[in-house]
Amino acid sequence: MSGALLLSSSPKSMATWRRELLALAPDLDLRLYPETGAAEDIVAALTWNHPPEDLFRYPNLKVLISMGAGVDHLFRPPGPPPGVAIVRLVDRLLTSAMSEYVLLAVLRHHRQAEIYRAQQRTRIWHELPPPDTERTRIGIMGLGVLGTDAARKLATLGFQVAGWSRRPKSVEGVESFVGREGLTPFLARTDILVCLLPLTSETRGILNRDTFARLPKGAYVINVARGGHLVEDDLLDALDSGHLSGATLDVFETEPLPGEHPFWGHPKIILTPHIASATVPRSCAPQVIENLRRLAAGEPLLNTVDPVAGY
Repeated sequence: MSGALLLSSSPKSMATWRRELLALAPDLDLRLYPETGAAEDIVAALTWNHPPEDLFRYPNLKVLISMGAGVDHLFRPPGPPPGVAIVRLVDRLLTSAMSEYVLLAVLRHHRQAEIYRAQQRTRIWHELPPPDTERTRIGIMGLGVLGTDAARKLATLGFQVAGWSRRPKSVEGVESFVGREGLTPFLARTDILVCLLPLTSETRGILNRDTFARLPKGAYVINVARGGHLVEDDLLDALDSGHLSGATLDVFETEPLPGEHPFWGHPKIILTPHIASATVPRSCAPQVIENLRRLAAGEPLLNTVDPVAGY
């Protein structure tokens, strides 16, 4: 590749990426932010939560590569420089890890694990009515790479699985609902709602009072997408009113979650510190190197993002 690749993330992450990339391409010119060298040398950037305004100082920048599946961090004001291609990572290990988390959250609720755990703490031996998997309806918001994989795996367990997406999707064993007109019937048939949507201007705040009201009473919510999808006060109201039975949350509007936040001590909320799925540089580095080769050769890039849609 003629030009340099800028790496920008935490120091530990950049060191790992540097090792994996140089193992595949020893001659690659790598610059670790903020030690970028001459700005005109940078033709590509592999970043996570990089200061967006800084990207405008590289006159020869041609492609931005997100270090994860999500790209919303690249669209924060002022947004990416005009004419720069945006690429995301699609990785089997990242996808599998997300599905593992979703299955764990679904099964923990479905098999009443938290109730039995509470009974254990108070030494209560009481058998609850067994759950009926074939009658339990799961709804996945977002049928991209991550949502589709999770939906397929849940369907193989015997759940009734449906997906809701912007455009029609065909996934074996999964009922499809599309667009705004499909949202109400999708929610009405959903006992466990999983959000795996990209965060865009259209999806921000979609987990709100109206959405929760359209779910059946006793429904459960799992958010593993972005904190910006959730209106936090609306969730608390739905939980405290008894309309929702509980929630598992891995992502939050403010991270780390402030110590005084009511989610920490809420008896109906299980939370984790944004660990559902993480990029594995060892697995993703070949994809980055291939896109750099394509960039140099003038070939179409892998996994490009529509800047208008935001994913």
